[in-house]
Amino acid sequence: MSIKLFHAIELLQPKIKKLFSDHHPDCIVSDSLCPWTLDIANELGIARIAFNGSGFFNLCLSENITHYEPHKSIESETETFVVPGLPDEVKLTRSQLPDIVKAKNKFSELFDKLKESQRKSFGVLMNSFYELEPGYADHCRNVLGIKAWHIGPFSLVNRDTVDKVDRGEKTSISKHDCINWLDCKKPRSVLYICFGSLTRFNKKQTTEIAYALEASGHSFIWVVGKVLKTSNDEFEDEEQELWLPQGFEDKIKDNGQGLLIRGWAPQVLILEHEAIGGFLTHCGWNSILEGIVAGVPFIT
Repeated sequence: MSIKLFHAIELLQPKIKKLFSDHHPDCIVSDSLCPWTLDIANELGIARIAFNGSGFFNLCLSENITHYEPHKSIESETETFVVPGLPDEVKLTRSQLPDIVKAKNKFSELFDKLKESQRKSFGVLMNSFYELEPGYADHCRNVLGIKAWHIGPFSLVNRDTVDKVDRGEKTSISKHDCINWLDCKKPRSVLYICFGSLTRFNKKQTTEIAYALEASGHSFIWVVGKVLKTSNDEFEDEEQELWLPQGFEDKIKDNGQGLLIRGWAPQVLILEHEAIGGFLTHCGWNSILEGIVAGVPFIT
């Protein structure tokens, strides 16, 4: 479906072009996933600035892997190789690389197009800040020659409670229920667990996580996602509705150990609460920035 979505967005091109032609902007700031806006900017004789929602480290790593292709001399998926030309010695395995890097297909061709469009733009806006990754911000500008400005973390735009609750999508729990539960806990005593909106575990993995959290004896807030159906039929990896071991939710609710959130969570609000003592995370870039701003230790 992703490819179809990209093509659908491209269908907006004529109307967007008319909009720019009518209003004569000085420049266009557009998401890196909309490479065709560069063509419109060039036609109108104005600058296009790409927005990249990631950080400088990721950008530098991606550029150097594309340029040097160190993974192509590695036969095993688990053999370690060093990515050349970076400020630090960064070691990876082929298994850690995305599929679009290891094999050429329609999706990888699309991302090659996105990268090329970003390189040819006037510059790039990054959701990062200099103190977090100074070596890579400097490397990006001074070595790779990319005009880039760090304008993050964007989560700081959410100033009041309403903004923090509504960051992203509509939350599946009221801010009052969430805050009232946290207010009853001691400072830095609660573990917040969220694996992002894309991660999917199967039932066995979900069961292990649930029993491990219960056995830890610590208070926790767990954002529970959908599980994968695991079978040998053609629908393997099909998503199922939210699932937990029988009786688990009632037990942790009755003893006050845990709070479960189904779907989207008010993450910024939770992380900034004094009761939160740690963040178990999948390391999505938004989660990393929000956790760092809140000053919370990570389990990664």
